[in-house]
Amino acid sequence: MTLWEELEYRGVIKDVAGEEELKKKLNNESISFYWGTDPTADSLHIGHYSSLVTAKRLAKHGHKAILLVGGATGLIGDPRPTAEREIISYETLNQNLQKLKAQVQKLFGNENVEVVDNYDWTKNMDYISFLRDIGKYINVNYMLNKDIIARRLDTGITYAEFSYTLIQGNDFLHLFENKNCILQAAGSDQWGNITTGIDLIRKKTGKEAYGFTMPLVLDANGNKFGKSEGNALWLDITKTSAYELYQYLFNSSDELVESYLKIFTFLSKEEIEDIMSKHKESEHLRLAQKTLAFEVVKDIHSEEEALKAIKISQGLFGGAVSELSVKDIEVAFKGVPTFEVEEGITLLDLLVNNGVAQSRREAREFLNAGSIVINDVKHQDENEVITKDIAIEGKILVIRRGKKKQFIAKIN
Repeated sequence: MTLWEELEYRGVIKDVAGEEELKKKLNNESISFYWGTDPTADSLHIGHYSSLVTAKRLAKHGHKAILLVGGATGLIGDPRPTAEREIISYETLNQNLQKLKAQVQKLFGNENVEVVDNYDWTKNMDYISFLRDIGKYINVNYMLNKDIIARRLDTGITYAEFSYTLIQGNDFLHLFENKNCILQAAGSDQWGNITTGIDLIRKKTGKEAYGFTMPLVLDANGNKFGKSEGNALWLDITKTSAYELYQYLFNSSDELVESYLKIFTFLSKEEIEDIMSKHKESEHLRLAQKTLAFEVVKDIHSEEEALKAIKISQGLFGGAVSELSVKDIEVAFKGVPTFEVEEGITLLDLLVNNGVAQSRREAREFLNAGSIVINDVKHQDENEVITKDIAIEGKILVIRRGKKKQFIAKIN
């Protein structure tokens, strides 16, 4: 396949400006392109990754990636569909900026990439110059027809956010003139801003630039991929652990997992077809989901973290909790009811005093039924004395009550 055919196979092309010429250039030349984001948070999330991975794919094919972290545009904010963005402080923005720069650089590694900040070429542009050199070329009616602006006209939009598309258009112009960047690739919500840049380049230089957007990746419920009850899955491992990311991807539906393998992994068409063929023969083994989760965690974090996530998953669901470290358990059981106990307490008192059972009678029923498992071992003696000898690293007891209820006890 040509590169363009591969992009189409993977389903990552939505809108295109200058399609025929762009195909030729991507397939036969080495060009510079850019992808951008604003530092409105201190980490990228999996939604960003869904388009970043396509940028990385272009870089792997020999095209130069310019990754723009918007120190200037971040001070204004891309118009949201419903309301004005909250302005963030210069200090917060700069802190976010440094973290995002480090993230994208780490993600691309040794690929052909340059990380830039649009504040560097915007900070010295005075207001009159901006109006004369940029605003003069873009018609207000043209801006009003942009979806990103039109959707806010009923509720109201400030001049600051209204002007955002001009600033981003100027970014494309600057990169075109100074770094020979002829393509912008972004998520589908950026189509209006991309075409503003293309029009500005054409009017000011008489030359052509190109753009394409990637469709929004959705989960089985039609929500943005990577969102769970409004909370992003962050690429910062201290905010979202590799295990949490692995588990989220592992739970992808059978209906969507093939499209996710195409979008999110660097596996070839032949490899994906082979995986899906084996997956359909034994869907209960979830081979496709396991492959997806492993490949994405490996790319974002490392193979070591991906293997660690598998180990935690196998420990939790394969009855091998005792083989995990205390650190692994803290990651895997994040949010599970946790309490501290004194060494020497009886098992019955441990269960009742900490809400594992609601009464001594109920605790005895659980014990007699064999429903209490501590670190993979069934415990039934209510008078058993709890010591550090049975704890993981002498510190942690993972208590299971039945199939679903779990508790963590830390021994003092």
